[in-house]
Amino acid sequence: MTLEELQRRVDAYIGQFREGYFPPLVNLARLTEEVGELAREINHREGPKKKRADQDPSELALELGDVLFVLLVLANQLDVDLEDAIARTMEKYEVRDADRWERLPS
Repeated sequence: MTLEELQRRVDAYIGQFREGYFPPLVNLARLTEEVGELAREINHREGPKKKRADQDPSELALELGDVLFVLLVLANQLDVDLEDAIARTMEKYEVRDADRWERLPS
């Protein structure tokens, strides 16, 4: 699925509810919450505080999905084309950081 298709799918989902999109600051708070949950999952995997045996080890992918969902929501309500945004961002990194890191041998 492309980012454009994802943005349309999220918009169709949100559009079926009377409440519609929450205000951008609310969604920014939601994004912060989701990133915190993602951080907790990564800390469980990589940090010293491991999950209990009864906790689901596969939640990392779901947390990444939640972060992406809220990003798509924000992009929609702020009229941002994420395909264009990521293309411009990649160009920025590829040009600005072209010689910043040691490349792997070819």
